[in-house]
Amino acid sequence: METNVNFEYLKYLSDTSDKKAILEDLMTAYGKDVWNYAYSMTRKWDQADDITQEVFIKVYKNLYSFRSESSVKTWILTITRNMTLDYRRSAFYRKITLMEFLSPSAESPSAEQAVIDVMAANELWKLVLQLPLKYREVLILFAHYQLSMKEMAHVLGVTEGTVKSRLFHARKKMTKLKESHSHGVD
Repeated sequence: METNVNFEYLKYLSDTSDKKAILEDLMTAYGKDVWNYAYSMTRKWDQADDITQEVFIKVYKNLYSFRSESSVKTWILTITRNMTLDYRRSAFYRKITLMEFLSPSAESPSAEQAVIDVMAANELWKLVLQLPLKYREVLILFAHYQLSMKEMAHVLGVTEGTVKSRLFHARKKMTKLKESHSHGVD
């Protein structure tokens, strides 16, 4: 859903601009999008929270450098993607992921898993979350954020041709997942 807030004025910021007020406007307009995108990449609430906070700190620090090579939404989603990828590469993330892999809770689901289950009540969302990251990401940017091929290419740092290819393969994988899911249901 496109936000109706016009951030055209960001091109003309000066030292007298109220950066805190601008940041609040950006957080109101895009906070949920940033969190959802970070969550879709990490599948963890607490990590999405941390990443969202870091994204807006970076946006605040870089407000004066925004010059409209892309839309504000694309700029912020690009920052979100890069922060999430950095977070996933960090030793902390790898350690936590390894610990979860080595000591899964067999009896009862974790609080995180319970939340994921509630959020994944929609069967299609469950299937999207099963896709490899590069396909999950392109589907979410396309279907949820309704970005154009050009905007998706900018956010992902790839060519439009790569975006089209990933989208094609993502749809193909979704079809297979839906078929196997419908045949495998009790």
